[in-house]
Parts: sequence; C-alpha cells; structure tokens
Amino acid sequence: MTEETKTQAPATEAPKSEAPAQGAPDLTVQDLQALKAIIDVASQRGAYKPNEMEVVGRTYNRLDTFLQAITPKQEAPKEGDAPAQQPAAPAQPAEAPKE
Repeated sequence: MTEETKTQAPATEAPKSEAPAQGAPDLTVQDLQALKAIIDVASQRGAYKPNEMEVVGRTYNRLDTFLQAITPKQEAPKEGDAPAQQPAAPAQPAEAPKE
C-alpha cells in the first residue's frame, strides 16, 4: 500500500497595509447621482448590448427611486411664511445690427 501525501498550502496572512483603517468607504448621494448620469449617458451612446438593456434599465430605475426617496422634497412656501416672488420680466429681444 502506498500512502498518498496531501500537500496543503501554508496559510498566509493577508498583507497589512501601512495606513490605518479609516472606517467604512464613503459613498455619497452625489456619487449615486453621478452613477445615474453615467448610466444615462452610456445608454444614449449605445454602450449596452440589447440583451443587457433590461438589467441596466432595472438598475437605473431602482437607483432613481432610491434617490427620489432620500432627496428632501422642496415644499411650496405656505401663506404668510415668505413673500411671493414676482416672476422675472421676459427678456427683450436683441436688435439686429443695422447695415
């Protein structure tokens, strides 16, 4: 009978970085808005194959819904809170140069 020897790779520790851990990575609302814009531009430029469009669209819609839910809504000022602003007068058309 022959004995089979199983070789096992020695356990190695993950290399420790020199910088101290600074907590969880940051991901801001602005980052998510940028991702939404990136998906929009890439889809307009045809970066996705037709079979990828469903996944891209579903992800875009979930991201949009999330951003709408966490973005504070601007409420219309209530009566008596602040004076209503008058709409700006329409700009006058520029005169054509006379020859």
